[in-house]
Amino acid sequence: MFIDSLGVVLHEFEPVERAVAQGLIGQDVVDANGLTGTHLAHDIPAVELAIAAARTTLSRSKLDPDSITSHVHSAVHYQGPQGSYPPGYVLRELELEPATSLYLRQGCNGMLGALEVAVGQITGAAQAEAVLLTSGENFTAPDLNRYSGLGQAYFLSDGGASALISADEGFAQVRSLSSGILPELERWHRGDGSLLPEGQQKSDGDMAERATRYSETETPLSETLEKLTLFNLGVVRRALVSADLNADDLAKVVPINMDGRMVEYSVMMPLGLPMDRSTWEYGKGIGHVGGADVFITLEHLVRTREVAPGDHVLLISQGPGWMSTACVVTVVDIPAWAV
Repeated sequence: MFIDSLGVVLHEFEPVERAVAQGLIGQDVVDANGLTGTHLAHDIPAVELAIAAARTTLSRSKLDPDSITSHVHSAVHYQGPQGSYPPGYVLRELELEPATSLYLRQGCNGMLGALEVAVGQITGAAQAEAVLLTSGENFTAPDLNRYSGLGQAYFLSDGGASALISADEGFAQVRSLSSGILPELERWHRGDGSLLPEGQQKSDGDMAERATRYSETETPLSETLEKLTLFNLGVVRRALVSADLNADDLAKVVPINMDGRMVEYSVMMPLGLPMDRSTWEYGKGIGHVGGADVFITLEHLVRTREVAPGDHVLLISQGPGWMSTACVVTVVDIPAWAV
């Protein structure tokens, strides 16, 4: 199967210097993590960002929209009122009526998780012809500091991404996809508070606070990082073996947008690859758009011709749980929308 087209939406860039001046993040943190900024969508809803990205995806594709038989929407943050169904809103605005539409909540692993669903739908009993993937995030909220809400390794960013997956044609072939979950680390992000709805429980703090408390009272952070690094590496190795490739065959490694030290020590060094094979130099100025990161970066690589036909690209993302997905794609053509 193939990636037929991609679409990305990013609005106002906010340099990290502005956040430091406003007291939202300390200069010492910025000096350590190497991140240079994020993107702000202000009052544009997350689902509208997903829709805008999808419109770009569809406009870049030669496929008949009627061939899209499935849709998978994924997200991290607020998408609409409780009880609503965001994928339905996305499809209504796009004027699409595929046979199925799913809503995936895998945190920052969302879009690769959605791709895994698409792989099953195309290769399995559903025999889907084309699957549309969408995701959008807007982290603008009065009670959320986008520079520290996920700890000091991520700057939360607003944006949207979309991908059209085809059974028959596209600019990149999906060579392999591997995923897994390490449930022993599930409490790292959940904490130890009540599982009752908010309002019926005492607040257990935000995710960063819960993760810090877990490291202080349950498992030291160094031990947690060692476990997840080995686990993530196992997921990547399975993807490489399935693609019949070695790590050195990779032209680019696309991680989620995070602290450069985490990219180097938990992704690139275990693969035996230098940092210049990663896309961190681009991602450090994009910010963390939830599960959309890897597709935002892949679109950039293709659009700017930083990859060429025959290049192998590894996409890797993770989410709470602890889950991880790795996907190898091979560029087979440069699309017309490349500059």
